[in-house]
Amino acid sequence: MPKRLALCKVRGMRGYFALGAEGISKSGNIGTIMRSGHAFGASFVFTVNAALDLDEMNRVDTSGGQDHVPLYTYPSVSAMTLPEGCTLVGVELTDDAVDLPSFRHPLRAAYVLGPERGSLSPAMQARCDHVIKIPIKFCVNVAVAAAIVMYDRMISLGRFAERPVRAGGPVEPAPTHVHGRQKIRNVDSKRMRPLLGGWE
Repeated sequence: MPKRLALCKVRGMRGYFALGAEGISKSGNIGTIMRSGHAFGASFVFTVNAALDLDEMNRVDTSGGQDHVPLYTYPSVSAMTLPEGCTLVGVELTDDAVDLPSFRHPLRAAYVLGPERGSLSPAMQARCDHVIKIPIKFCVNVAVAAAIVMYDRMISLGRFAERPVRAGGPVEPAPTHVHGRQKIRNVDSKRMRPLLGGWE
């Protein structure tokens, strides 16, 4: 997988994210995940040990997501590769999983969900850096769960106007983002000399 990705920005959302599913048996669900990922600005979608029918997937994804969002397929957890520095976040109803509303999303993340009638495999859970759960009474469709996670990421990391105290929309627009001064972490680096005013 390429280490540099063309990253789509949604409402000033920082970082990048990907969506994945393990053991999927219904290609329509991957099509829906692809469509939702395309809408929310996912950098790529991936499957692990999935029975994937591309024709069925494309029938569900009417946004043409496959033309805009790369799809990677892996035969097993051990074969799965992610970009360097990407945090793997499992979405699973386990006792020790963090509730989604309390989770701080990593800037660079890949979210992986389990199959339609099962859970993430022990090997996948062991590979995850974090495991989160949606606080609901029972499981929802895997594609619906993916959309909920993306929406939570968007409202957590995106730039939006503050919610008003009373019902209704915001009374003030979202604040304009102002870039701070450039940070130079290693002043001794030769590559940084032009920024510091020296060329030799």
